[in-house]
Amino acid sequence: MKNLYKLNNINLNYQLNGNDIKVLKNINFEIKKNERVAIIGESGSGKTSLLMLMSGLEEPTTGSILFNNEDFSKISEKKKTEIRKKKIGLVFQQFYLIPNYTALENVMFPMQINNINDEKNKANLILSDIGLGHRKNNLPSELSGGEQQRVAIARAISFNPEIILADEPTGNLDKKNTELVSNLLLDYSYKKKFSLILVTHNMKLTKKCDRVIELLDGHIKV
Repeated sequence: MKNLYKLNNINLNYQLNGNDIKVLKNINFEIKKNERVAIIGESGSGKTSLLMLMSGLEEPTTGSILFNNEDFSKISEKKKTEIRKKKIGLVFQQFYLIPNYTALENVMFPMQINNINDEKNKANLILSDIGLGHRKNNLPSELSGGEQQRVAIARAISFNPEIILADEPTGNLDKKNTELVSNLLLDYSYKKKFSLILVTHNMKLTKKCDRVIELLDGHIKV
């Protein structure tokens, strides 16, 4: 199966009060197309930083990240933005919904910027799929945390990306919504055949993935 991502000798350092903080150390792995991978590890082990690098929102100190054989370090910010816009769906713990857009408008937005036809009907279908058809005209402030997270996921999958990068997508949810949101992501990944990278502490969720990568003090635990 073809590789979607290839990370080669990734190191990430930060300067803090004159000290060099090593966040990620010699990270090497590949992600294949239509593969579901869980990234686990204790708080501070570098999981979120790794997703930020894979999305092109941050750059490694050393090493290379290849997405579809394109090296992120050798392309412009404009090209990276285009890749994120068309091929990478992002799901964060904080949701980042557009506050003055309804649930329906939030889901339509990525399709509009990608010039996808019939975006309203497609957004309605996705919201119905995730049990939020009756909430489509509500603003984010009128939705519960679980509902907002489902809208964020609907938005991320709406434009048929090649991969979803999800940072603790169930971290702020109760048990019922955790089950609903995690199954939703996995079901869509299989149905639409996109890759899924999940940063999670949820061990039940990791067992549903194809593979688990564990970070320990910035290293991949072997």
